[in-house]
Amino acid sequence: MSHAADIREKNNVSLRRVLGLTTAILLVAGNIIGTGVFKKIVPMAATGMSEGQILTAWLAAGIITLLGAFTMAGLAKMTTASGGLYEYMRLSFGRFAGFILGWTGFSISLSGSIAAIAFIFAQSVNAIIPIPDPLHHLANISIADFIFPFANSGIKFVAIATIILLTWYNYRGIKKGAGLNNIVTALKILGIILLIVAGLVASASGNDVSQVSIQHYKIGEAGFFSAFFAAALSAFWAYDGFTNVTYITGEIKRPKRNLPIAIISGVCMVIVLYMLINYAYMQGASVKQLGALGENQIAGSYIAGKLMGKTGHLLISLLIMLSSFGTLNVIIIFYARLYYRMAQENMFFRRVAKVHPVFRTPYISLIVSMAWSIVLVFSGTFDMLTDMSVFVSFIFYALLAFALIKMKTKKTIKEKIPGYPWAPLIFIIFVIFLSINTLITKPKLSITGIGLVAIGIPFYFYFKWKYKGLPTIKEESEELTGP
Repeated sequence: MSHAADIREKNNVSLRRVLGLTTAILLVAGNIIGTGVFKKIVPMAATGMSEGQILTAWLAAGIITLLGAFTMAGLAKMTTASGGLYEYMRLSFGRFAGFILGWTGFSISLSGSIAAIAFIFAQSVNAIIPIPDPLHHLANISIADFIFPFANSGIKFVAIATIILLTWYNYRGIKKGAGLNNIVTALKILGIILLIVAGLVASASGNDVSQVSIQHYKIGEAGFFSAFFAAALSAFWAYDGFTNVTYITGEIKRPKRNLPIAIISGVCMVIVLYMLINYAYMQGASVKQLGALGENQIAGSYIAGKLMGKTGHLLISLLIMLSSFGTLNVIIIFYARLYYRMAQENMFFRRVAKVHPVFRTPYISLIVSMAWSIVLVFSGTFDMLTDMSVFVSFIFYALLAFALIKMKTKKTIKEKIPGYPWAPLIFIIFVIFLSINTLITKPKLSITGIGLVAIGIPFYFYFKWKYKGLPTIKEESEELTGP
């Protein structure tokens, strides 16, 4: 009996399409809305731009994100299998391109994101309830003078415990994890709406924004373009995550219809919320005041504190904690499906393709993702790893936009795509410009990122050799009736 047949015999179960359109929209919104919306106005205000220019930067980043959403919505018409961006790359450019995207995610960027967000969550808990540091006496022990596994040990233990808890919860069924996201995302949106109201109330109560003299850039000045681009990049970071819902395509009902609607609707919802909350920030405090807060301070906390003092600070701390917890829950769900799909295609360890016979989740993939993310938490290098892979992520985004054009030209995708062909073309131009700027301004980071991605090449040939001659496992998701 072949290894593939053996896996099928022992694993004669499939994923279930149990997630409807509303849940899919909330998954998109819940993934995008993290901590950036509460913080990014501060470095943007520090550039010296005016209120209108800052709002324009948020809108510009939102429009670019929407063009990317149109592109992903088009690619979602191509397949009903899980795997998302990996699957789109594989179908468009072949197994090697798909593997490099997926392996980069597992080894660096996606696992690093889980580690980083878990660490941010633990830090937000620490801001409310101080966490003891039981291994502080070992904090100076290092590996190669840059990995300090025992530094901030208390925060790391809380981060690891949270990853384990959410992995266990999502191990027991995607409806559980998605249901938790619905609740958390609704609370996040409610918190943002209350913060918008707080900013407007602070303005109405006599904020001194009109009395503050602010030095603005003029459109013709060379410095404006640099400042505007830096501000747009900050906003673009806060919009990131709109592509991740594609990883769970195999568990969404009517994915060719619902997934494009969910991506576009979720992004539009976030654009409106981001525009309103940043307008409220600048009504509750002047741009100069916000710019003077310092990069590590939180604008939302400042505005809430003006109205409610310590209570306001506490509420915003709870909101940030909730946001990071919700985002962590969502990406644990999403990323495991990528590795699961790679395993089905013989591009990862085959056992990762197993589905739990009761809970219908890719449980081995969830465990493997959890284990590597915990290693990255201990390493403390997750921020460095994800920063170095940003440059390569931009290249993948451009390739995916080109993939849509390629597959439409070949008529592999026959459906009408919103904004096509201008959406992918403009998105490609933006990403190329962004990549060139990153390469120029951060050459060591960019080149190191490429080097880390290149490490995946030997693994591609390893898996190709290990599973040579074995058939791939076709994904067959069970469609359930009902709303």
